[in-house]
Amino acid sequence: MKLFHSPGSPYARIARMAVIELGLEDRVAAEEATLRDPSSVLLPFNPVGRVPTLVLDDGTAITETTPVLMMLDSLVEPARRLLPGPENPRALAAYGRVLGAMDGIAVWNRELRRPEHERSPGVIALEALRAVRVADALEQEAARGGYAARDAGWFALVSLLGYCERRHTAFAWRQGRPALAALFDAAQARPAVARTVPPAGMGSAAPPLR
Repeated sequence: MKLFHSPGSPYARIARMAVIELGLEDRVAAEEATLRDPSSVLLPFNPVGRVPTLVLDDGTAITETTPVLMMLDSLVEPARRLLPGPENPRALAAYGRVLGAMDGIAVWNRELRRPEHERSPGVIALEALRAVRVADALEQEAARGGYAARDAGWFALVSLLGYCERRHTAFAWRQGRPALAALFDAAQARPAVARTVPPAGMGSAAPPLR
């Protein structure tokens, strides 16, 4: 199998960390792909052009983070799976909350990459407010012992904070959030985390369109 990813994508990083954490590197090869690029190696497999994309041995392309995690989980015994199920609604809610925050921050970051005269102050203000609101809620959860299990929610949270730390520095997420900062800092020693640190900067990996 092949996992297409982009080093700067926080969504793809969740899948990359899952491959390492689940011990699947001998079964899933990681291949870097450019985004927003009409010549990307990803497009013949996934015309949407988004990562992560997991291509199975029969050529089936599984796209989007959660379906990819479902497929990776299916390759290991149930006790080691990362995605929570409906029998654990709190963990499922925690995972979804982080993905929602990631979506908003991705929109904010994308807006900041536009030329200044094309940016929408309203969108930026909305997403900045959403990021603060959700980060405050995540801080409260972490302070109460949430996100302690090494499940999909934990990896998603580490990926989100890592994205803000390296690629969306406009958001000072550490300020007033010691529990989140402690969780993130402690996570850096884990091999799946240490080996997937995103590059600094907010630019796309894609070449300019001609």
